[in-house]
Amino acid sequence: MPQTGENKDIFMLENYIGGKFIPCSAYIDSYDPSTGEVYCKVPDSGPKEVEAAVKAAKEAFPEWSAKSPAERAQILNKVADLLEARLEEFAQAESKDQGKTITSARTTDIPRSAYNLRFFASSVLHHTTECSQMDHMGCLHYTVRCPVGVAGLISPWNFPLYLLTWKIAPAIATGNTVVAKPSEMTSVTAWMLCKLLKDAGVPDGVVNLVFGTGPRAGDALVSHPDVPLVSFTGSTATARLITERSAPFCKKLSLELGGKNPAIVFADANLDVCMSTTVRSSFGNQGEICLCTSRIFVERSIFSEFLERFVAAARQWKTGVPSDPKNQNGALVSKEHLEKVRSYVALARAEGAQVHCGEGVDVLEVPDKNVGGYYMLPTVISGMKDSSRLMQEEIFGPVTCVTPFDLEEEVITRANGVRYGLAATVWSQDVGRVHRVVKRLESGSVWANCWAVSDPNLPFGGMKNSGVGREGGKDSYHFFTEVKCITIKH
Repeated sequence: MPQTGENKDIFMLENYIGGKFIPCSAYIDSYDPSTGEVYCKVPDSGPKEVEAAVKAAKEAFPEWSAKSPAERAQILNKVADLLEARLEEFAQAESKDQGKTITSARTTDIPRSAYNLRFFASSVLHHTTECSQMDHMGCLHYTVRCPVGVAGLISPWNFPLYLLTWKIAPAIATGNTVVAKPSEMTSVTAWMLCKLLKDAGVPDGVVNLVFGTGPRAGDALVSHPDVPLVSFTGSTATARLITERSAPFCKKLSLELGGKNPAIVFADANLDVCMSTTVRSSFGNQGEICLCTSRIFVERSIFSEFLERFVAAARQWKTGVPSDPKNQNGALVSKEHLEKVRSYVALARAEGAQVHCGEGVDVLEVPDKNVGGYYMLPTVISGMKDSSRLMQEEIFGPVTCVTPFDLEEEVITRANGVRYGLAATVWSQDVGRVHRVVKRLESGSVWANCWAVSDPNLPFGGMKNSGVGREGGKDSYHFFTEVKCITIKH
């Protein structure tokens, strides 16, 4: 369990390997985004720690994979029970570690984490396999789904526990064992989860947590010859490195990457619903969601009205200390990330675009103890070219660009004119138009007259540079298993 550092307010996480908490020889500072101060230290693990974790997972695999799906489901549900019993403790920890509001952690992150565990505990019981006959050959063919082995899972910092359980739950439900590496910036709830896994009866070695950076711990994990599959959520640049490092071993890869997601608003849209939803889709979770809307194309006849109303609505989106339940946005995850997001607003000004609200326009006041935190107000920009980096690159913060369009064909081309293809939104009351447009948008998920309405059963992933493969429901089942075709002659 945690080791106390020299400062009694700073605690030290430990790796969880083979059912034991194991200290590391080196540590990384982890900051409280709401204050900008160090509040815990995270192991700076490398090849040695990853090797120990893979060894533990490999040794646990035969016994765990031999358990029935029902036995594994029972243990997963027990983990969910324990997590729900400590929901408030986990929510407080997630908010402090990531910078998101306590309301978001309390109503979304932790409940959905528990639901991930329950969903995959249930779904693994309901899959069926195929059977076919070749009577003229006297043969019967059937398929079985087998667990693959040790799964390497790398989860991001924007929804730390939510996206970690999204990977762990289907991996172990299907009989694999796991070595997981959360983001070094948001490791606390993953470490807290380890105690629940132990208390729920997850056998030693089935789930191992190794904390550290991508270049050290992550690289050692994805390039390990005894880790046959890797599930990663994060940046496209990191995914390229993972692909290169895993290629010599022909690993199965699931890569959920970035997005530059368009919203297309036609003149017949219900602007009241569109406005409230698009403010949320642009700025929710500080804009730190891969699905966030960062390009808003508005039909020219309503552009001025939309922009005026949208800027007013953005100014009403409350940003401040994460612990205040009245706030809708908290702090960005790190100083470096805040500086990166701000640099795009500086670029907008340098290119002659107009910044209507937020960064450099409005003033945010926070208590004295939070002045070092990583806060940024919702920022709306117009007047940029489609070729600008503002319109081409993932910003991953509370910044969105609004631009007019004239024709349906034009806006489809412009919406598709980026290297990403994760998500898109279409706003129109013309059903025929909605069907035409959504069919042609190059995005893994498209919502019409709504945003981020989802279910774990649905396939999730991106096209183009937004990813490889899909996860959720049947897709997760297929990714975390190998199909075997068996033929018996009678």
